[in-house]
Amino acid sequence: MSTSADPLDVRVEAVPAKPATIYDVAQAAGVSHQTVSRFLKGFHGIRPETRERVERALEELGYRPNLTARSLKSGRSHRIGALTHDLSQVGPSRIAEGASAAAREAGYVLDVVSLDVRNLRAIEESIAMITQHDLAGVLALSSTDEMTRAFETTEFRVPAYIHAEEHDATSGRPSDPGGVRIPALLGHLAGLGHRTVVHISGPRNWTASRNRALAYEAGVEHAGLRSAGVLVGDWSAKSGYEAVASMPELSATAIVASNDQMALGAMLALKERGLRVPEDVSVVGIDDIPEAAYFDPPLTTVRVDFDSLGRQTLLRLLARIEGTEVRPVDVPPSQLIVRRSSGPAPRA
Repeated sequence: MSTSADPLDVRVEAVPAKPATIYDVAQAAGVSHQTVSRFLKGFHGIRPETRERVERALEELGYRPNLTARSLKSGRSHRIGALTHDLSQVGPSRIAEGASAAAREAGYVLDVVSLDVRNLRAIEESIAMITQHDLAGVLALSSTDEMTRAFETTEFRVPAYIHAEEHDATSGRPSDPGGVRIPALLGHLAGLGHRTVVHISGPRNWTASRNRALAYEAGVEHAGLRSAGVLVGDWSAKSGYEAVASMPELSATAIVASNDQMALGAMLALKERGLRVPEDVSVVGIDDIPEAAYFDPPLTTVRVDFDSLGRQTLLRLLARIEGTEVRPVDVPPSQLIVRRSSGPAPRA
C-alpha cells in the first residue's frame, strides 16, 4: 500500500532589485561614471551621441538619484515645498501634478501641502510648518484672494515663487496664462444661431473665476450675443445643478459654465425641467476633464493644458533656486473641443 506525501508548500519571495547606481548607468552606456555625473548635474559640454546613450541607459535601468546622499554631499536640500489647496478641483490638482513631474525630472522632490483657504489662521499655520523644514525653495500655487494675501505677506527664508493669475479690473482684460478661448466658445454658439446665453461662474474670490467671467463678457459683446445673466457656483456639479434648477424661467438657449463639473450639474437640472440638450438648450464648459467626453451628451468644452502651466511655474522657481535663466515651457494654446452638447439654436 503506497502513500503519498502532502505536497510541499514552497514560497519563493522575490528579492527586491538593487537600485541602479551611476556606475551601472556608465557601464550600460559605455562611458565613464564621471560623464554620467556631469550629465546629471546638467553639464552642457557632452557630445550629443554620448548624451543620447546616457539618457537611454538611465531610462532602461530606471535610475533614480539618491537625493538624501546628494543633499548631504552638497549641503543643499533637494526638496521643494508646494503650497496649494482644494486638490479635488481640476485646475489646482493638475497644476500640482505638472509641477511635481518637472521637479522630479530636475532631481527634486515636491512636497505638496494643501491649505484650508476658509481659515486664515490655518493658512498661516501651514505656511509656518512648511518653512520650518530644510527646503530648497517654496512654490506657492495661489487660486484665491485669501491665499495670495497670505503668501505676499510671508517672509520665506528660501527662494519662493508665487503663481497667481492676475486680471486688469480697470480695462476688463483678463490675464489668462491658460489661454482659455471663451470668446471662441461663444463664437461657436453664435455660429449655431444662438442669440441669448447665460453664464455659471465660479466663486468670486477665485481669480480664475473672475478672469473667465471677464472673458465671457468680452466674448458676448464680440459675438453680438445677449447675456441673460450670471449665476454664481462653487465649481461643483451640485452648484451648477442648483443654479439652473433655481431659475424661475430660462430665456437663454445656451448655458456657458465656467467649468465642466458645473456644466454636468446644469445638464441634469435641464433634464428634470423637461428640456433636452442640445435640442432645447445647448450646454458648454471649460477645462475638458477626462469624463467630459462621456457625459450624456458628451460635452463641448475648452481644453486647458494645466500640466504645462505647472511645469512652467516649477521651472521659474528652479531658476531662482539655481540662479539660472528661466527655461521656457511651450504652453499650448487652449483648444475648442466640439461635442454633442452644443447644437443649433431652437427655432422660435
